[in-house]
Amino acid sequence: ENAKKNAPCIISIDEIDAVGRQRGAGLGGGNDEREQTLNQMLVEMDGFETNLGVIVVAATNRPDILDAALLRPGRFDRQVYVTLPDIRGREQILNVHMRKVPIGQDVNPGIIARGTPGMSGADLANLCNEAALMAARRNARTVEMQDFEKAKDKILMGPERKSMVMPEEERRNTAYHESGHALIGKLLPKCDPVHKVTIIPRGRALGVTMSLPAQDRYSYDRDYMLNQISMLFGGRIAEEVFMNQMTTGASNDFERATQIARDMVMRYGMTESLGPMVYAENEGEVFLGRSVTKTTNMSEQTMQKVDSEVRRIIDQQYALARSLIEEHSDKMHAMAKALLEWETIDGEQLDDIMAGKAPRPPKDWTPRTPSGGDGGGGGTPAVNTEAAPAAPTAA
Repeated sequence: ENAKKNAPCIISIDEIDAVGRQRGAGLGGGNDEREQTLNQMLVEMDGFETNLGVIVVAATNRPDILDAALLRPGRFDRQVYVTLPDIRGREQILNVHMRKVPIGQDVNPGIIARGTPGMSGADLANLCNEAALMAARRNARTVEMQDFEKAKDKILMGPERKSMVMPEEERRNTAYHESGHALIGKLLPKCDPVHKVTIIPRGRALGVTMSLPAQDRYSYDRDYMLNQISMLFGGRIAEEVFMNQMTTGASNDFERATQIARDMVMRYGMTESLGPMVYAENEGEVFLGRSVTKTTNMSEQTMQKVDSEVRRIIDQQYALARSLIEEHSDKMHAMAKALLEWETIDGEQLDDIMAGKAPRPPKDWTPRTPSGGDGGGGGTPAVNTEAAPAAPTAA
């Protein structure tokens, strides 16, 4: 009514899915407040005359759950997809957010943009904010590239848990586990380049191997997905080969590897025996307007074929990863030794190890005295032994 009085006028509705969700999901009555609001809005939008001069713009992150009546011609009949920014978009967004903080001479927005694929505008604003906090913690006047690196690590891998005391046996196990991921990532051609490996506990993980794609990816090919499965198995295989044990640390790796293999068979038609067919069942949430009933279009025999095909993919990639790790055991030992000494190694140090050279020390590494476990340590600087699970001090 207000818009009609003030025409010509634009009404902007954010999060339209709050009132425009699909009706009649089979749960709850049809008399709730949200449905009445939606019905009233549909009636009003039908009544806009062509010369009224009222335009309605709405935004949502969930276009898939909107009611079909909302998207009919005359209502929200034009859709503009705002996707995540590409590398050029990220660089320009970073330039906007960097105006608010004093930036050092060595900061290059292009390099940061290349290392942040998949980040939205809000993520990049958060990155600049975290980098400013990192600079403030070391009492610096300007935000430098090292601050952006640390902020990126915190956002992508989780915050460091420096106070966590890990037994030496578990620390060695984590070092070999992460070295296994990194080695397979370096050896297989379609894996994303390994950016950083750390055995400092971050978030809920005891260690992290971070890979970053060389450029933005918009689709994945079969070899890439198979290489990903091999890389995920590298951690458990390294534990078996070098530590003669199995730990629970690989549970998430197995979940992701199994899901990739199952999607290859059931969704993407990437196997010869089952061919280009979709075998996945409808997996809609009832509360998002999906049907309560589930339909299964697979016979028992087909389900067994799917399971055996998933098993074949996983066994093949597991065997490939094991042969690579056993063949390059010298590089595994060198990687684990570097991790136990420095706790974090980057792509350049990994390249040194893969070339058979001694890895260069980290740029911000300073020798310290071994500490009893609180991550501190004072006294005369000395080379850190492998006995102390201390976290690296900030530069």
